[in-house]
Amino acid sequence: MHNIKPIGIIHSPYYSIEDMPIQPKGASGVEGYVLVNDKYIDGLQDLEGFSHIYLLYSFHKAARMELLVTPFTDKQTRGVFATRSPLRPNHIGLSIVKLKRVEVNKVIVEGIDILDGTPLLDIKPYIEKFDAVKESVSGWQQASDKEISKKRSDNRFG
Repeated sequence: MHNIKPIGIIHSPYYSIEDMPIQPKGASGVEGYVLVNDKYIDGLQDLEGFSHIYLLYSFHKAARMELLVTPFTDKQTRGVFATRSPLRPNHIGLSIVKLKRVEVNKVIVEGIDILDGTPLLDIKPYIEKFDAVKESVSGWQQASDKEISKKRSDNRFG
């Protein structure tokens, strides 16, 4: 297996885990940016043609791993792989954000729900024809859009 190394740093208005949005839905209109390391600048070519991108990152403040967690939108304990909890074996996070623009190695985004200073592992374009799933089921997750957008993080996953 390859060693995964950060390709940049994510910057946001969130400097502590407490009171952060739990998903990009709760960060509507919130702007942030990614600084991609200079040696990866060429990889940003043609990214501006996409409306949204995936940010893959390291939950670098997650200090432990749990196989059973209680999600923010639930009262029941769930298997970590059925959640978006940061307490995963590899502490990898994923967010879909709106791409505003690219300025050399600075990627400006909107809808960011990520802690400032988070190591960026990768960027991938959101492609509706590949990624949109029209008839999907969200398992145990029954929270409304309104509930999700208002829910904030606490210290349970620190």
